[in-house]
Amino acid sequence: MVDINLYHELRKENPARARELVKKVLEQNNGNVSKTARILNIDRKTVRRARDGTLEDLSRKPKKVWNRIDSKFENLILKEAEETGFGYRRLSRHLFRKYGLSISENTVKSVLRRNNVKKKKVKVRRGARRLYNYESLLPFEKFQLDTKHLLDKESLPIRVYNHIREKGLPVYEWNLVDVATRLRFTAYSYRLNSTYGYLFILLCILWLRMHNVRTEIGIRLDNGSEFCSGSKKKLEEWNREFGRLGCKLSPIPPGAKYLQGIVENTHRRDDEEFLIPFVERTANTYQFLSRAQSWQDTWNFYRPHFGVGINGRTPFEVLRSKWDRLFNLNVASFPVVLLDDVFVVTTRLGLFRGGEYVFTPYPGHFICIGSFSTITLGL
Repeated sequence: MVDINLYHELRKENPARARELVKKVLEQNNGNVSKTARILNIDRKTVRRARDGTLEDLSRKPKKVWNRIDSKFENLILKEAEETGFGYRRLSRHLFRKYGLSISENTVKSVLRRNNVKKKKVKVRRGARRLYNYESLLPFEKFQLDTKHLLDKESLPIRVYNHIREKGLPVYEWNLVDVATRLRFTAYSYRLNSTYGYLFILLCILWLRMHNVRTEIGIRLDNGSEFCSGSKKKLEEWNREFGRLGCKLSPIPPGAKYLQGIVENTHRRDDEEFLIPFVERTANTYQFLSRAQSWQDTWNFYRPHFGVGINGRTPFEVLRSKWDRLFNLNVASFPVVLLDDVFVVTTRLGLFRGGEYVFTPYPGHFICIGSFSTITLGL
């Protein structure tokens, strides 16, 4: 007499031996399926599978997945994952921005897992390092200023890199970020020099003052050639000029790039959320500037931020929460400009005096570029 629980015990340990037992009992009962099922306390289908099939378990994978993503979309996900190195969340947003494809995070995650695609890891420093007293910081009191070279093969896919070069798009980005709200003011240029650095700072300060911002402005910047180049004399000259507008420049010590952490962090976001998805759709400089304006407006008005004191709000929401009803809220709508064009206009208006002027190649025409001497502020 066979123990009715013997099959189930063997099934847990070794499915092949359990099926051998079924075949043995079936043979002893002259192939009677029903009697064998009663003896072993199992279903008749189980007896038939043991009789007609193999001893090993078959795959439980479904023969056809009805809701599986189409292969062309799966290949697109894998292609973008390889080029960007994004995780499934960023990749899902990236596909929507670039192609208008609304593919859920879970679907992207399944595709990446099924194809064993790993997220590229970026080394970051951990630990508390608060650079400001964010709770008491007023809007437009502290800024960080930096430039970004857009032609970077390490951060851009090669096709985006080549598109910028082939179409003659601007290659330098200028960013001024308000620490308290994360509002940013952006400009672009084809050249990187202190003339443009001075001009960009002046534009931003005048924009703030035009919108009735009356706080003392402190701008932290590095020692690059586009600013003061580590020259004490030039720094004193710039601070004397900008001091008339209530602004003070403070260069960081050499090697202390972490002091520019807020503005440096925006550069990676530019790559991931603006340059990679949208630059290939621009055919010339002014289409590029139009998309750059949309990206800055998205950053200032719609994109949530999660830095210290921001807590998932947009910069404009933070600004309104700290608004003292003195300055104009339109200050958040800074126009994205091409500094090469602004320089031509200011030169023709006579705001520059001194310096030598040379013709510099510019896509489609020529621009007159001058070495900086000084700018008449008209105060």
